[in-house]
Formats: sequence, structure tokens, C-alpha cells
Amino acid sequence: MKYLIAIALLRRLLSVAALEEPLGHESNVALLAVSSDDTNGKDTIDIMDFDLVDSYKADPRTRSLTLRGSKGAKGMKGSKQPSKAYEVWGSDQSNSLPDITSPGAAGSFLWIWDSASIQNQLENDVNAAPLSCLPGNANGPCDLLHIFPAHLVEMSATSPTGRTLGDSMNFGRLHGVIKDPSNRYVNANIFAPNGGYVGIIDTHTKEAVGLFRVTARSGTSVERSVHMSFWSTDGSAIIIANLHGKMVERINVIRDDEGMITDLQFDRSASVFLGTNFVLSEEATFFEGENAFGNPLIGSIIGSYDNADTGNLTPSGACKETNCKGTVEQDGIQGGKRPNNVPVCPIPSKNNNAFVTIGGGGLFVLKITTTPMQIVGEYGDVVLNGAGCAGIQEGDTIFVTAGVSASPAGFDQSTFALYALDDSAYDASATLVQNHPVPMQVFKDSTNTNTLGNIDGTRANDSTGQTPNLTTRRDAHGAQTTIDGKYIHVVDRIQNVIEVFDTKTFEHVNTYDLVSKDGKSGRSGPSGPCHAKSVLDDSGLHMNDPAPDLLEITPDGKHFMIAFRGPKPVTVSHAAQGSCPGVGIVQITEEGKSGRLVDVLRSTNTVDTVAVGTISGGRDYTGVERSDVHGAIVVSK
Repeated sequence: MKYLIAIALLRRLLSVAALEEPLGHESNVALLAVSSDDTNGKDTIDIMDFDLVDSYKADPRTRSLTLRGSKGAKGMKGSKQPSKAYEVWGSDQSNSLPDITSPGAAGSFLWIWDSASIQNQLENDVNAAPLSCLPGNANGPCDLLHIFPAHLVEMSATSPTGRTLGDSMNFGRLHGVIKDPSNRYVNANIFAPNGGYVGIIDTHTKEAVGLFRVTARSGTSVERSVHMSFWSTDGSAIIIANLHGKMVERINVIRDDEGMITDLQFDRSASVFLGTNFVLSEEATFFEGENAFGNPLIGSIIGSYDNADTGNLTPSGACKETNCKGTVEQDGIQGGKRPNNVPVCPIPSKNNNAFVTIGGGGLFVLKITTTPMQIVGEYGDVVLNGAGCAGIQEGDTIFVTAGVSASPAGFDQSTFALYALDDSAYDASATLVQNHPVPMQVFKDSTNTNTLGNIDGTRANDSTGQTPNLTTRRDAHGAQTTIDGKYIHVVDRIQNVIEVFDTKTFEHVNTYDLVSKDGKSGRSGPSGPCHAKSVLDDSGLHMNDPAPDLLEITPDGKHFMIAFRGPKPVTVSHAAQGSCPGVGIVQITEEGKSGRLVDVLRSTNTVDTVAVGTISGGRDYTGVERSDVHGAIVVSK
């Protein structure tokens, strides 16, 4: 007897005319997969036991797909498809060496858990075991200093520099890893001040593929650092936010017919300087030598800074950064100012744009396929407040957040805002008009302080710190959409809540918390898993304080994996102190409108002995835990 087969995953229905066809052999199954835009690396529809299916009917208007057996049975009977296999990669910013005097300055840990181990933890309360990144070693976590060995030789465009990676005192602070569209590679963003490293890692073998050091400009010191980098949506480039260098730079990614990387080219001609009066201090470099598996790293330097965009002005004639002409009045910047153009996150889009959030407020849109990359959009800080970070695309809409400054100036700021921009509206051949198209303000909290370009608030600052139950400050950071793209979830790093918005109507549909068992009761109801997983070696540290950061969704659409910060936060210490470092597992509920924390993949680091120092607005922690996970991604296997 044949049954109507259940659909394991219907993420987003294909936008084609309604279909109704017989399904008698595998070729029709392939046709269905192609119709769901699988060829463009987008969503797929997975069907199990397709040999039992006689026909299907797809209707994009109702977003429904019906599969029928020979009896034409009704309902959703049949076998249940197991969840897709995946790994969770958590980036721990703490040092992986003892006796280091500065936080996040030497090495880091990369925590990788596979979905089978995670499922076992959820079902049987057995802590998931982290994987190794070394051949023949089954135990994790991975040490950044092992993935990228000290003997690697630094190379200029033409010759060795005379230095090895081991000569550097600034190779640490793994701020995040970002996967490429194929899930085969990740980039590693190594954020130690004046470090400026970005690496590429193979997700299958966990071995290093390439390593680069970005351009350094002259400033108060040698200025460079990699805050975050992102892959273009087709995987042909890596777009780098050189934060202290005030530059956006590009690595060209060359692949074979099977998508394997065969070359990595740091293109100096592609660079865009966003500051004032560029002076080159050190050129970009790459590293040669064997990785931990005995395989050679790949990479090269091409192009010339002479062809890069290192001027002070945008194509509109305005200053890129405030005061480039001496006075604000002469700058020509409309819609506010751009007082500090440190690029935070260059969010890539399907139309080959990068939406570059700026630490001091404002935003640039770059066309990433031109050389140099071309400014095709520019915004002042009143139009788009800083300090934006997280961004994600749904359809033609790019969402970006605005939160508190990562610099010490952010200690009394409160910022929670979400903006939407139309990715299809930027034309490299058109005359650039400032603040056009006008972005949609999806949400701005009425209590936001008048900082980072905001002029809509009623207060200049908020000095309530970051202690749970006492603080009124807010800090929007990570953002992620549901598997069907209908809702976007935005974390508040200080308040430990997640705000949910409709991606089409921009309506605010829900708020849920990460501290209660049900996600609704806050601190008045039964506590959630962070309480049981909290650090216990300092009785003065508030328990059950997740401090959520960056997040991604699992392939089955059931969970968000969210980075949880530690009691000694390496970065943004005035807004990111937490009690249960690791990766939080949030079960998505109410058809994507809500969620609740169901477990924590705990990370730990007692190797790092750096002094805690003063935690602004929080607890000057006295214990030994140093783990501080800033980013979490989900890699499909």
C-alpha cells in the first residue's frame, strides 16, 4: 500500500507557476530539486522514499506541496526524515597560551561539535564532545596556533619578508569564522590589534588552506586589524573589514570545476580606503609553508595600491569621513556625519554589493565585482546609526542592526535598531546620490541614547551598566532569519532577549527571553539552561546571564545556535559579560515567531591566565574561566 509521503523540509516554495506532474522515476525528483533553485545554491526540498510517490502538486501561491501515492491518500502520513547532519563552530576569543599579559593576543580556541553529539546531549544530557583539527587526534577543541603553525613563512608580493608567523605577537583573538556558500570552507577572522590576519580552513579536514595579513596604514601607530570578513554569495571573493586600517579589502577566490579552491589572490587594486589622508605603512602579505597535515598553503598578492581607491572623497564629491576638508560644513556629507569610518561588517548581497556598517555611524555600499570596489551608496549617521554589525538578506532586502560602540565610549550607550535596505536599487553606472535609496527604519527603541547619530532619543547616556535586573541599556547585535525567511530574530546582548520581526511587513511580532525555561517568564519563572551551566567560582558573578552574540540556524530550521559570551569578555567588555560561555541552543517555536533556550554547549578555558581587570558596568570577575565565544556558525555536512 502506498502512502502520502511527509515532506522533511519545505523551506521556501519555488516561485514558478503551479505544477502537477507524475513522479514515476528519479529524473522527476531531480527536476523538482532544480525547480527549487538548488542550482543557485539556495533552498532545496528533500523527499524521502520518493519511490512511493506517484505524483506531486506544487502551488507557490499557497506555498504548499502535495505528494500522492497511487491511492491519492489525504493527510501527511509516512516516514519522518532525520535531521540533516551539521557541525557547530564556535569562535573563542581567549588566549590559548598561558602567561599572556593582554586578552585575545596569542592564539584562540575553535570549538566544533557535530550534530550527532549535540542531539545526544539534548536527549541524554551527555555533554557534546568537541572535535579536533589535527590528524590522528580525536579530542578538541582546536587551537588556532596548531591550525596555523608558527613555522609558516611570511611573503610579500615578490619575496619573503624575513619573518615567520611565530615572530608575530599579535596572532590571536578568533573573532569569528564564516562559511562559504558551499559549506566547504570557512574564513577565520583573527582580530588581535595590529594583527590583521584572515585565514581559510577546509571544513572537511579542518586544515589550513591559506593565510593573509592585511594592509597597514600609518596612524597613531601601525594600524590594521581584521574585525570580520565575508564570502561573496557565489564564493568567488572574500570581502574583508580591515577595521583599524579603515579599509575594505578583497581576496579573489579561484576554484576548479568542483568548487575546490585552487588559488587565493589578495588584490591590492581592489581596496577601498574609508578614512582621511591614506599613508601606506606595510603592504599586505601572505604565508607559505606546510599546515598541520603536511599540505602546502596557497596564496598570492596581485594588483597595486596605485589603482586602489585611497582618496578622501566619495563619487558624490562628499568626504568619506567627517572633517576631510577641515570643517563639517565643507565636508558635503548629508544625513549627518561619518565621524569614525572603521568598517565593522561588509555584508555581501546576491547582487554583488557589500553593505559596510561603520563603527561611528553611517554606511557604505560597495560594488564588490569592480576593481577597485566602487562606492555605489553612502549614508550619514543620522540616517543609519552606528555601530552596526550583523546583517542578513531576505529576498531583495538587506537587514542591518545598530548597537553600542565596541570602543570604551560605548559604556554608557544604549542602542537597539534594525534597518532594511533594497539590494536591487544600487547601480554602478548611475550618478551617486547620498542617502538614496532611503533605508527603512524597521525598529528603533525609544530609549536609545542620543549617540552614534541617533537624534530621536530623550537622553544623552545610560549609566546603568550591564548587570542583570539593574541595567536598562540595550545592544542589538546578531541577526538571523527563520528557515522559511518569514521572520528575522535579533539578539539583545545586554537584556538577554530576542526581538522578532516580520521580514515582509517589518512588524514587530514578538519578544522572547533566554533566561527562562519557557522563553516567556523572564527571571520570575523557572530558570533556563544557562543557570545550570553558569560559572560557579565567583559568588559575586550573576548567574543565568547568557550575553548572546552572533547566531545561525540549523539546516532543519529547528534551532538557532547562538554564541554566549564569558565572564571575562575579550571585546566589548562593557556590554558582553556573561556567565555560561559557549553556544546556546534555542528551539524555534510558534512557527518561527518565538523560541526558548533548551541547552548550552559549554566551552571552557583555564589555560589563559590573563588578568581580568575592570569590567565596566559589570562584575570584576575573580575566577579562572576565560572562555569567550563571540561567533557561532552552522556548517552543513
